[in-house]
Amino acid sequence: MTWVDRDQIRDGVWNMLRVNLGLGADDKLLVITDRPRPEHWTGLDPEVLEQNLRRALLARQVAEVAAEGHRAVSFLTFESTGRSGAEPPPPAPGAMREHDVVVAITSYSLSHTDARQEACRAGARLASMPAFLPEMFYPGGAMSCDYEKLAEETARIASWLTAARSARVTCPAGTDIRFSLEGREGRPDDGIYRTPGRWGNLPAGEAFTAPVEGTGEGRLVVRAGWHPRLEEDMTITLAGGEAHQVTGGGRVGDVLREVLGLTGQPEAALAPRRNLAELGVGTNPNARRLDVTVEAEKIGGTVHLALGDSSHMGGVVTADYHQDFVIPEPDLYLDGVRVMAGGKIVR
Repeated sequence: MTWVDRDQIRDGVWNMLRVNLGLGADDKLLVITDRPRPEHWTGLDPEVLEQNLRRALLARQVAEVAAEGHRAVSFLTFESTGRSGAEPPPPAPGAMREHDVVVAITSYSLSHTDARQEACRAGARLASMPAFLPEMFYPGGAMSCDYEKLAEETARIASWLTAARSARVTCPAGTDIRFSLEGREGRPDDGIYRTPGRWGNLPAGEAFTAPVEGTGEGRLVVRAGWHPRLEEDMTITLAGGEAHQVTGGGRVGDVLREVLGLTGQPEAALAPRRNLAELGVGTNPNARRLDVTVEAEKIGGTVHLALGDSSHMGGVVTADYHQDFVIPEPDLYLDGVRVMAGGKIVR
């Protein structure tokens, strides 16, 4: 079995390094990935373990492809954190700070970590690529879009978020949630990270902002198939800006209730994980996969909401967790004006 076809990814890798990250001849490039912890070999579903191993091998292949045409390439693995938003162990944070360009192909996201933030403060351009699959590099995949055109559309929507004081998201499945955006900046994740300190997710394509803490009210319905391994609808009820109840969702719901500390009396220590952390609008016309959140949240015509850490995107809540939930066919209202109807921009 061939887990990664190097010939299929080669053009996509070099397009990423040149177009998205502006790799120059004198830049030091680091490709970083996480490897399964000992308990993962028996504790993870075989399918999940295989995906994690395939991802680590992909990262190695990306480093090897880069080394075919670039002289300063390093490859580093670290023991998996097991949760998106958790800090990677040494020596990963130091290595990230010491390189000009960092490509993080990991199973658990480093986007909302101090390690990522400190690397960018040190001047690194960084692509965070959690749950990335080789097929995303293939012709026609999410990485092959016109990033210059995507940047224009994403900046336009981000400006709407900056100007708005309030937001409401609804959808046919039952989502209906309101929150304040007062004083919050809309930011574009357009995939263009060519200047020191720039970073974002790849594949890219979203405008996002952090809702004002304590203001989220309503319910978020996550449809079956629109979250990894989610086989039945799941409803997250929010009040006072926090998730207070999770119903349905099968095994995915069970895990989420445990992570949020909602299996009994809400655990005060885990309150930051329950924070309504993000509103995002997808803008990538080539994004299609529903089973990988980093791509699903970029699908044009979708909205996503996240729980957990918001401190790395303009909010004030620090948490060791950040999870996005994608909403198809949404209506999005800003200051009471509908700007998306059934997933189509109407403004």
